[in-house]
Amino acid sequence: MSKHDSKFFNTFSVVIGLLVALTLVLIGIARTIGDPFEAARAADDKGLHQLVADRTQPVGPVAVAGHDNSALAIVAASTGGEAPKAALPANGEETYKAVCTACHGGGIAGAPKFGDKAAWSARLAEGKPTLYEHAINGYKNKGVMPARGGNPALTDELVKEAVDYMAKAAQ
Repeated sequence: MSKHDSKFFNTFSVVIGLLVALTLVLIGIARTIGDPFEAARAADDKGLHQLVADRTQPVGPVAVAGHDNSALAIVAASTGGEAPKAALPANGEETYKAVCTACHGGGIAGAPKFGDKAAWSARLAEGKPTLYEHAINGYKNKGVMPARGGNPALTDELVKEAVDYMAKAAQ
């Protein structure tokens, strides 16, 4: 490196250092001047006070030993009757589409794929009563079959119809 290059590099470094120092001084001055204005604006902002109050409220009342906590009694919410129940599928095909396709559509967890004759042949050879038993109560062997396909609301009849629907497609 020549003497001229070294002098340029040193001068350039000093200029950059002075500019960085000047920037930091200006930022410090701006913060010093601006802080009182920002504090006054925050103190006057009613919306900000409401947001802080909302965020810092307790999640719920607290029972304290030795005090009257009768106002804290748990009261069941009235819903005006029973909660609405999800509609059940109407038949085996709808049951398959709503519940069974999650595993039998893609062969997940060892489930035989819908319409795969080779995968269903051994299961069909065991007989429909066995298939019904495994579908209703669940089964673990080479894969996992959750009881009622994981939907406890399904009736035995709907589960049997779904098994019949899948078995028919594999024959």
